Amino acid sequence: MAYPGRWRESTAGVPADLQTGHASRTPVFRRVLGAGRNAVARVIECIPSACPLCHGAASGGALCAGCHDDVVASMQSLAGRCSVCRLALDKQAGCPDCACRPPAFDQVVAAFDYALPGDFLIRQFKAGRRFSHARFLAAMLARAVMEDGPQLPQDTILVPVPSSHASIMQRGFNPAAEIARYLAPRLSLPCRPGLLVRNHEGGRQTHLPRAQRMRQASGLYTCTASVGGATVAVVDDVLTTGSTLHGISLQLKAAGAVAVWGLVLARTPYR
Repeated sequence: MAYPGRWRESTAGVPADLQTGHASRTPVFRRVLGAGRNAVARVIECIPSACPLCHGAASGGALCAGCHDDVVASMQSLAGRCSVCRLALDKQAGCPDCACRPPAFDQVVAAFDYALPGDFLIRQFKAGRRFSHARFLAAMLARAVMEDGPQLPQDTILVPVPSSHASIMQRGFNPAAEIARYLAPRLSLPCRPGLLVRNHEGGRQTHLPRAQRMRQASGLYTCTASVGGATVAVVDDVLTTGSTLHGISLQLKAAGAVAVWGLVLARTPYR
């Protein structure tokens, strides 16, 4: 699927076979298409709606201002964070996840912590099949990307983490792909959903201990094409141990990626 944006800048340095099907269309056509989609998005954002958390007045299906601030408050606090994986740290402690396995990825951006009330939004989105949440959740992640320090290079490619067949059959959609679909136009970056594939189904990791998560994620994904010279931003809903992102990053860097970022809705606290 193609996404609007500043295509000349966002695909600079990206091999032609990784650019979307719309890349062959004229720049004028792409600008008109992008303007039309952005106009529709602005109209949707103005439609009155109930806040998904408090059911108070909001718009566009998004959170009200108060609930939004509550969800992102911990991520914006002055508490210590790992500079790479964004794990909340004790005052005197280093990062336990990065210490036990140096990450293959370079940077993580998270919109909020996987704790109340943000974790409730994730459960609504995934277990409750409220895929309409993807629009405002992607907007929250886009804001975090644009405000959280170093900016993504213009040659960055967005890639959602593939769901298992069983998960898609259960939910009816891939949460990471839905987030990436709305995130791409907000960041004016191309998205390549087919760049990553699962080698096998694998088991659910939700209730697995950290060590077992790390073993299970190894070799689970494959990069299907060269990404020589590009930065790749892997989109997912929740980052727990970083095992999935680590395994994917190894594959992407073997395929030529110069850097791999993780863009996630929520970062799970260490347990």
